[in-house]
Amino acid sequence: MAELIIHTDSIKANITYLSEYFDRHHIAWSLITKVFSGDQEFLKQVLSKEVIAKINSIGDSRLGSLRNLRAVNPNMRTIYIKPPAEIYADEVVSYADISLNSSFSTIDALNTAAGKIGKVHQIIIMIEMGELREGVNQSEVIAFYERIFRLPNIEVIGIGSNLGCMYGVAPSREKLEQLADYKRQIERTFNRDLPLVSGGTSITLPLVESGEMPKEINHFRVGEAAFFGLSPLKNERFGELSTKTFEIYANIIELEEKNIVPEGTIGDAAIGHAAQFRQTDIGITSTKAILDFGLLDVDKKDLEPVDLSLGFVGITSDMLVLDLGSNTTADGKPKYKAGDKVEFKPNYMTVARLLNSKFIDKVYL
Repeated sequence: MAELIIHTDSIKANITYLSEYFDRHHIAWSLITKVFSGDQEFLKQVLSKEVIAKINSIGDSRLGSLRNLRAVNPNMRTIYIKPPAEIYADEVVSYADISLNSSFSTIDALNTAAGKIGKVHQIIIMIEMGELREGVNQSEVIAFYERIFRLPNIEVIGIGSNLGCMYGVAPSREKLEQLADYKRQIERTFNRDLPLVSGGTSITLPLVESGEMPKEINHFRVGEAAFFGLSPLKNERFGELSTKTFEIYANIIELEEKNIVPEGTIGDAAIGHAAQFRQTDIGITSTKAILDFGLLDVDKKDLEPVDLSLGFVGITSDMLVLDLGSNTTADGKPKYKAGDKVEFKPNYMTVARLLNSKFIDKVYL
């Protein structure tokens, strides 16, 4: 079985580093654990009381994951990081202390659900800042807040935005200043305090480092930097974070010299994806390795072998085929053999998919 190695000590060190970093800059932060999909083994091993002591909340975008957070630590402060569906309002107020929202009808449903259990549910209202994902349109912000402030079981604790996720709209000082301006407008209009301005994610960490982050942006939602050590804007290591947090290995289950070009008529029946062939490849052979994972486990576009001499041939539901060329070392010896492992570089989506696959071994170190 292919395996994902998880270096828990490196991840815990990253979380501690970020807590200390944000503390120095007077920023609260939420650790976003959705890459782990609520895996209870991870939650137990990584989210110790000492590690999460300086974290504002632990967040996820799936109710099942929040339920597992509660199961591991009933007192953990949790945040639901996507606008909830109205139908799940009862579950949201049960498992999340805070939720991000952009729809009045949903917030009204959360208000009703919170009232039924004698609870006040906290929310951060998301504002559309150009990413065209979740967010109240800017022309409606004041009127929207006015309606929400009337709900007795809802406490508005902040304003937020999302940048860099869907279209990759780069966060900038200008955009974040706009968000800070809305905070000031709302506070002046309603004489209300909005303690959190949630405009930061892993992608905006460099703005803090360069001093370009407006001081009003005082809440970050961070996952990738904590678990991979990277800020995704330029996909570079941030600060002293460790990037050696995951390793991915697949087993070679067959290794043979075969034709480069398939024989017979190629139709639409293939369920996988294959490389393109040239006429000059007809009759030429190369060494092919079949690995023990496939499309059910991971998307090919998220895979990159550590050994850059390996070429992609094709992928099906449960197997991946690589081209090893001549499969020989400089001194003429075989480079790989059946039973060997091939290592791949982990990225966020690769790890997220593998953690969700029940066909992959997860090894916590």
